[in-house]
Amino acid sequence: MAELSELGLALRAYLAAYRWRTIDPVPWSPLRKPLGEANVAIVSTAGMVLPEQEPFDNDRRGGDVSFREIPSDAQTSTLIDTHRSRSFDHSGIRADANLGFPIDRLRELAEEGAIGRVNHRHLSFMGSITAPGRLVRDTAPVAAQLLVDDGVDAVLLVPV
Repeated sequence: MAELSELGLALRAYLAAYRWRTIDPVPWSPLRKPLGEANVAIVSTAGMVLPEQEPFDNDRRGGDVSFREIPSDAQTSTLIDTHRSRSFDHSGIRADANLGFPIDRLRELAEEGAIGRVNHRHLSFMGSITAPGRLVRDTAPVAAQLLVDDGVDAVLLVPV
């Protein structure tokens, strides 16, 4: 994450004027089984896509609120960073997609027995959504229902 002083004047001014949303109470649900038995999925805002998937639309006013399904057998070397934000250095995520979409680490946790299993699909969103109304109203309920339908017990949230 960049320090404010490292950002250009225009971006600093934008961030100073941005109306940050507060969600209270924070929605969460207690884990109903031991983590070692849980089906776990990743939800990331790293904007990762597979080569055959459409990139996120970086020109959409307020941000692209769609998501991409990433299968659990996806190779991290094939994931493409399409995150629109210029407020962080993308070189790390481009060198190792696990920094923004840690699927290899999740597989390792399953192999070690720390989690029960890796869900068959994961969700990749675009971060830097400056107008989140459509995301909250339209997209998030659809995404959440997919995970409920999959029997996901826990989600690893990876905000980027």
